Amino acid sequence: MSDIVWRPEDDPNIRPPIQEGQVYRPDILNVIGTTLDGLSRELRALSLDIHGHPELKFEEKYAHDACTAFMEKRGFAVTKNYHLETAWVATYTHGQGGRVLGVNAEMDALPGIGHGCGHNLVGISGIAVALAAKAAMERLNINGKVVLLGTPAGDDGDSKRMLYEKGAYDEMDVCLMSHPASGPRHSINLSSTLTLSRITVEYQGHAAHAALSPWEGLNALDAAVLAYNNVSLLRQQIKPTHRVLGILGGKDWAPNIVPDNATMQWLVRAPTTSETEDTRKRVISCIEAAALASGCKVQLTIGPIRNEIRQNKALGDELADVVLKRYGAIDSEWGMKNASSNFGYISYMMPSLRPNFAIPTTPNGGNHSSGFTEAARSEVSHDACLVASKALAAVGMRVLTDDVFFQQVKDTFEEDKRHRV
Repeated sequence: MSDIVWRPEDDPNIRPPIQEGQVYRPDILNVIGTTLDGLSRELRALSLDIHGHPELKFEEKYAHDACTAFMEKRGFAVTKNYHLETAWVATYTHGQGGRVLGVNAEMDALPGIGHGCGHNLVGISGIAVALAAKAAMERLNINGKVVLLGTPAGDDGDSKRMLYEKGAYDEMDVCLMSHPASGPRHSINLSSTLTLSRITVEYQGHAAHAALSPWEGLNALDAAVLAYNNVSLLRQQIKPTHRVLGILGGKDWAPNIVPDNATMQWLVRAPTTSETEDTRKRVISCIEAAALASGCKVQLTIGPIRNEIRQNKALGDELADVVLKRYGAIDSEWGMKNASSNFGYISYMMPSLRPNFAIPTTPNGGNHSSGFTEAARSEVSHDACLVASKALAAVGMRVLTDDVFFQQVKDTFEEDKRHRV
């Protein structure tokens, strides 16, 4: 991937060619552009504030307060602690009737490395899209509603499913979001992601003196090691597009005591939900076989599958049109296609789009690294975030103003449902 990653030392003057042709409603896009250019410094200050106060999943109290205060000052009706302690919603309505544009923002950081996935940028991108839509609706007298939903635990939680089940997405006709990743300069990516399923394993054995009478024990650590080796061998027979990752641990271990407990965390990923289910069955067999061989008991807790992102083609085509004619390039060879996102569940429920925008990184400094943490606070990354936000806001405004286009969006969603596997 090193040949397509944008590095800080790359020539900033090299830009992809801009395609000829008119975008939909250039008057709307011009309002979007001038609005976000005018708010750029304030948005950057918010981004750096969130970046400087990293908080783990479901603990985003500082970011929650900073984002809600920001939106309240700019004319949005805000509900704090919305269904979840660190979730929030900001809404704006103009005129009577019209459609509802949904936008997602994330704010959580990662253990040890802070904002190594750039959710400070994800947060301000959602805010930027909502503010740009509000400005266009006001200045051009466009009816409709914007619902900006601040969702906690973007990296390792099921918050979007929880919020969906509590009705937080009910009003939305579409839902939009963007995310940074390492990639070529001036490019935006529309790839999908992998599905994900978490398996939590607990082995229970029997303690004994490891030298005096080891035959009295049932070694839970052996069970975990066996399971790890079983899955390692299984990897030779799974598709190269599948991922199985695991760690093990325990409590009160000592070398002279046969360990009577061990825990494991497994993540199973694949391009589609059904493929993940099939590979997960094989991983579970490896885990259960280790219990049988060691004589230990095993308890499995299987989490819900985090679906792959189903990028709505009509929304994606519109984004590509805007990007290619105004801002840069569309690319499908980088991004986060081998990662996972809890936004995938939302894309199963309604027409959705979650593009990735490229930011500059150091070598081996992709998402979930300390290098990406530094990249997420740079000025040039902020500029890339605003470009993606402008294009995404333009897509959202077409949803609100073009009946024919919105019908295409709905038809595309229904067609995609028929072809899911």
